Amino acid sequence: MGDALTAALLARQADNGGYRALLADVNLSQWAQLIDREGGVEPFAKGLYGCSEMFVNGLLVLADAGIVRRKVYPDVPTQQQANDGTLDEAAQTDGISVHGGFFLGPSSFYERLRELPQSKRIEFNMTRISYINELYGQEELKRLQRLDARFINTVFTMTLLGAGVADQLENGRVLSGVGGQYNFVAQGHALEGARSILLLRSWREAGGEVSSNIVWEYGHCTIPRHLRDIVITEYGIADLRGKTDAAVIESLLNISDSRFQSGLIEQAQSAGKLPKNFRIDPRFADNRPERLQAIQARHPQLFPEYPLGCDFTVVERDLLRALNWLKSKFKLTEILELGKAALDAPEPSAFPEHLERMQLTNPEGLKEDLFQRLLLTGLKATAQ
Repeated sequence: MGDALTAALLARQADNGGYRALLADVNLSQWAQLIDREGGVEPFAKGLYGCSEMFVNGLLVLADAGIVRRKVYPDVPTQQQANDGTLDEAAQTDGISVHGGFFLGPSSFYERLRELPQSKRIEFNMTRISYINELYGQEELKRLQRLDARFINTVFTMTLLGAGVADQLENGRVLSGVGGQYNFVAQGHALEGARSILLLRSWREAGGEVSSNIVWEYGHCTIPRHLRDIVITEYGIADLRGKTDAAVIESLLNISDSRFQSGLIEQAQSAGKLPKNFRIDPRFADNRPERLQAIQARHPQLFPEYPLGCDFTVVERDLLRALNWLKSKFKLTEILELGKAALDAPEPSAFPEHLERMQLTNPEGLKEDLFQRLLLTGLKATAQ
C-alpha cells in the first residue's frame, strides 16, 4: 500500500487532470469537504517534508519528483523563520527534507542513493529513532517542523469501534514489531493540525474463503479505539475523530465491503450500538471489487503494475500474476471452472522460461504434471 500511496501522490503532481478524473469516477463527493480541509487535490505548492523510521523507496521517488522538498532546520529560530516565510532558504546549507532511521528498498533504491550528488544527499538526515518517533526531546523544534502533519500507517484489521490491529493475531502469533506506529498515531493527536491516517484493505481471501478486514471485535489491538482518527479503505474515508460510537460504526460500515455489511450491522445492533431500524445509505451499498475493477480499467495509466519498479524479472512478474490468479480460484465456487480450464492448458512450449523458473519443464509424476497444467492455465489467463 505504500507504493500505491506514492503512485497516487505522483499522479496528483504530474497528471493532476487524470488524477482528478479518477477521483470523480470513484465519486468521493461524500468526503469532499474533508479532503479539501485536510489535504486537497491540487499539485503541491510548497512540497512535503518526510519523517519516517524507514527511509523507503517511495520517499526517494517522491524526493526525485520534487514532491518531498520542504526543508526543516536544526534550530528553533531558523525553523520559525522558515515557517513565517522570512528565511532566505537558498542561503541555508543545513536544510533537511527527510529524517529517517534506516534504509529499506530494492537494489535500484540503493543505486539511486549512490548516484545522487552530495549536495542532494545531505538533505536526507539519518538519525536516531527516538528523534523521529517521539515529541519529547527538542519538542519545540519538532512541533515547528511537523506542521499539519499527516501520519500514515497500515493495519490489517479494524474493529467497528475504531481499534486498529497491525502487529499480532488474536491467537498471540506476532506478525511484526509495532515499530513507531503507535508513536505516530499519538503524535497525530498531540500535534496541532495533525491527523493520523490508517490504511487497510477492506477484505481478504485465504484458503478460498473471503472475509472482512473490518470486524465487530478482535482479540488484540495495536491502536486503541480512543486514538481513532481517519481510516481509509479502497471504498472511501472514515473520519472518526470525536465521533460517537454509533457514528464511528456507520462511518466504517460505509467503507466496508458490501458483502459483509449486513452481518456487521446485525452484530452492532445486537450489542445495542445501532438502532434496530438502521439502514446503510444506498450510496455505500455497492462497495464491491467489480465496481473498482471497472473504474481501474477506465484509467489504466494511473494503475501500473509496479508503479515504483521492482527487482522481479519479466518472467517472475508473469509468474506472480499467474500464481495469484490460481490462488483466487481455489474455492468451491470456482474449482470446477479451473479444472475445465486446465484441460485446455496451452502447450509447454508456449512458456518455456516460466516452466524452467518453476522447475516444471519436465514434470515427474502425476502431481507435477498437474502443477504444470495449472501453471500454464494461469499464465494463459493472465497474459499481458
